[in-house]
Amino acid sequence: MELIADILMISGTLAVALYCMVLARRLSRFTDLEKGVGGAIAVLSAQVDDMTKTLTKAQKTAAGSAGRLGSLTERAEDVSRRMELLIASMHDLPEGPAPVETSRQPEAEEQSEQETFFLSQRGRVEAAE
Repeated sequence: MELIADILMISGTLAVALYCMVLARRLSRFTDLEKGVGGAIAVLSAQVDDMTKTLTKAQKTAAGSAGRLGSLTERAEDVSRRMELLIASMHDLPEGPAPVETSRQPEAEEQSEQETFFLSQRGRVEAAE
């Protein structure tokens, strides 16, 4: 009876040793850096680092764009105010008689008259500001 018990004990020990070897192999494959979960974790870690760098660059670009957009908006508002003043000053101009077409004036005279008219209007707008 003792011999049967010893044989069963040895066979059980061999079975447990074989089971431990199988588990050790599976565990080494599981933690392998190239094929297992360890490799997947290493790849994901590298991807997270890349995404962090990309996100930082995108945030810097967005901040720069927001600054430029803010300055352009301020500039547009300033131009809008000036345009409103110009339009308001145009309403204050007296309406003259309809122009009678006479002989054709040289272009140089027309241009100088237009510049004079514009400069006179500009003086009014600047005075209004």
